[in-house]
Amino acid sequence: MKLHELNALPEAKKRKRVGRGPGSGTGKTSGKGEKGQKSRSGVSIPAWFQGGQSPLFRRLPKRGFNNNRFKTEYAIINLATLNNFKDGDVITPELLKETGVIKKQLSGIKVLGYGNLDKKITVRAHRFSMKAIAQIEANGGSCEVI
Repeated sequence: MKLHELNALPEAKKRKRVGRGPGSGTGKTSGKGEKGQKSRSGVSIPAWFQGGQSPLFRRLPKRGFNNNRFKTEYAIINLATLNNFKDGDVITPELLKETGVIKKQLSGIKVLGYGNLDKKITVRAHRFSMKAIAQIEANGGSCEVI
């Protein structure tokens, strides 16, 4: 290979400038055809759009079991949030709702171990993560499953 045999890098090539005058080969309609939605500027058609036809996922029959109606969803509280309470408090779902920490109780309350807890408190909830239990009990508090 010699210096005069080297090709330019693909990045070094000039991009095609559409809609320019004669000689460019992409004047007038700029390679977009004549009329229609795709020839307009700002067109964004989703990949799943089938031109007004009823989409495939709506035409196919829905089969099988779906558990969404029966799933349990917990209101989640992290340990860092529990630092807002006083030392020796008994934290219940009613207290959490009253103070505005949670809006809905959903299927119950789950305490997760995100953040640090530096207070001795008793927490009454429906579920606890292992990390949350370890940290609450390390500070001298207790976890009670409702």
